Amino acid sequence: MRQVYCGRRLAEQYEVSVIGFDGDMLPDDTAEERPEKCGYAVLPVPPLDENGCVSTPCFSGKLTVSDVKQRLASHAVIFAGRVSDELRRLFAGYEVLDYMEREELSLRNAVPTAEGAVQIALEEMPVTLSGEKVLIVGMGRIGTALAEILKGFGADITAAVRNAKGAAKAALLGVKAVCTKDMPHGYGLVFNTVPSMIFGREELSRFGKDTLFIDLASKPGGIDLASAQELGMKVVWALGLPGKTAPVTAGEIIAETVKNMISERGDDHVR
Repeated sequence: MRQVYCGRRLAEQYEVSVIGFDGDMLPDDTAEERPEKCGYAVLPVPPLDENGCVSTPCFSGKLTVSDVKQRLASHAVIFAGRVSDELRRLFAGYEVLDYMEREELSLRNAVPTAEGAVQIALEEMPVTLSGEKVLIVGMGRIGTALAEILKGFGADITAAVRNAKGAAKAALLGVKAVCTKDMPHGYGLVFNTVPSMIFGREELSRFGKDTLFIDLASKPGGIDLASAQELGMKVVWALGLPGKTAPVTAGEIIAETVKNMISERGDDHVR
């Protein structure tokens, strides 16, 4: 649904058509499909499903790459999230740009991601966050946003960091810091934001089975899910949180990023 709200925000400045949704999924004021060729296409995150079609979870049919191409002008630009080599191959001849690589999107996405992660914790845990021992692995954009939110809940926060920069960020936030190589156990809640293997079988075995792990890292993630299952550990791999928990905000963030990318190209007069 974030794509719908992305389209709504873009429609404030451009002529916009929305495809790949069942009619009952669209708000009444959503622009209908127009016959004119489009200068831009804004694809979702991720842009393709397992069958190589455009990812359209809110559509009972399927939307192929050919369907999209039929609606594009020859000079069209493709915007998508987490662009793969396969997408570039399928749209050979078109310029393909990844809006997820933009810093302004990453910065603005951190807050809805962190809020969604805390929402999961509140739903999954049988205790309050107030006074709970929480470990945040990584002090990047999402990690720092998480720390700020959890401080408001009164959580006992520790940040696991890999270098002095991360330790300095933790200090500025007023939370304890430990090295990821020497992570202590005894936490009831662990958030991972690092997209590399942090919690293998050995690391997981040090934690109690009541510990809730929430992995916010993009693929391949930072937790060995097979080992976690064997050990009876509870892990939630929370991918795509902004779109799931705050689709309006997530869609508007994508729209503003796309607008910036169009403006920087100097061709924002194009439909």
